[in-house]
Amino acid sequence: MEVAANQPIRVQSVAQAGLSQVPHQFVQRPDQRPNCSPASPSSYSVPVIDLFGFDPNYRDSVRDAVGRASSDWGAFHVTGHGIPAELLRRIKTLGLTFFNDTPISDKLKYACDPSYAASEGYGSRMLERDDTVLDWRDYFDHHTLPLSRRDPSRWPHFPADYRQVVAEYSDRMAVLARDLMGLVSESLGLPTRCIEDAIGEFYQNITISYYPPCPQPELTLGLQAHSDIGAITLLVQDEVGGLEVLKDGQWSTVQPLADDAVIVLLADQTEIITNGRYRSAVHRAITNASRARLSAATFHDPSKTTKISPSSELISESSPQRYREVLYGDYVSSWYKGPEGKRNIDALLIDY
Repeated sequence: MEVAANQPIRVQSVAQAGLSQVPHQFVQRPDQRPNCSPASPSSYSVPVIDLFGFDPNYRDSVRDAVGRASSDWGAFHVTGHGIPAELLRRIKTLGLTFFNDTPISDKLKYACDPSYAASEGYGSRMLERDDTVLDWRDYFDHHTLPLSRRDPSRWPHFPADYRQVVAEYSDRMAVLARDLMGLVSESLGLPTRCIEDAIGEFYQNITISYYPPCPQPELTLGLQAHSDIGAITLLVQDEVGGLEVLKDGQWSTVQPLADDAVIVLLADQTEIITNGRYRSAVHRAITNASRARLSAATFHDPSKTTKISPSSELISESSPQRYREVLYGDYVSSWYKGPEGKRNIDALLIDY
């Protein structure tokens, strides 16, 4: 099956065609395939941190755990965060309803603008380069914060509570993101609002990703290896799993936990603000031959006019500034031209 280069590829439609081989646009380079790069999957487990509802009596121990996980992984699970498990389940159910129970003609009413990589709606391709290997993934991207960007008429109206649930989920996740950034700041001895003040008003997107069964999972990736470009990402995945985080040169599977678990991924701007003390998490999604997978990622980014630089409180003679200041809009433009791992952030390193 050949897909015209100028036509949007809906991966779910490709999967439903019953092919025994994936189209060449989805075949990863040999060194990027799931079983070839880098080393074989590790036995490490992403840390799980109980936030105890942000009870002040537990704050010291929780802050220490967040600091260790941020330094060692740049990723961790959180429980006890106060977001109802039913809301976390509901956002996944909405996604499955859209992808599995909605006719393609109705889905296409919410299609992304194919000429604009970061447009809102139903899509399959994120990057601008024509030679980019495609991810085995469809998605729906919602622009949710600030409120001036939030236009529920751009979101599906089925099921009947779709728009209401996404709006509530957005607000709850924004609160959790701020609380977590406070813990990350404190774990470095910084004021609670240090990272939040550096980021400014959240630009939040919620992306529900659908990874159909793939006839050749050994050749494909649901999402290629990268670190997120913003400040902090909060993700929930279904019971199928497939998220992997890179640690010490090996891929570690992030096992699905109970319905109330949220995965935290530190992103590039947090790495810059912490002067590299905490690393953004390089991660990817793998596919499988028999089961579809769904996840919902909530991204929290600065505005494109915000300048990001390391916190002055983390710079000293013994700990010099590691990253140059960057205008976030410039960083975004560079990323959408085709990231490879942490290439973009590494380009900001200062060479002493």
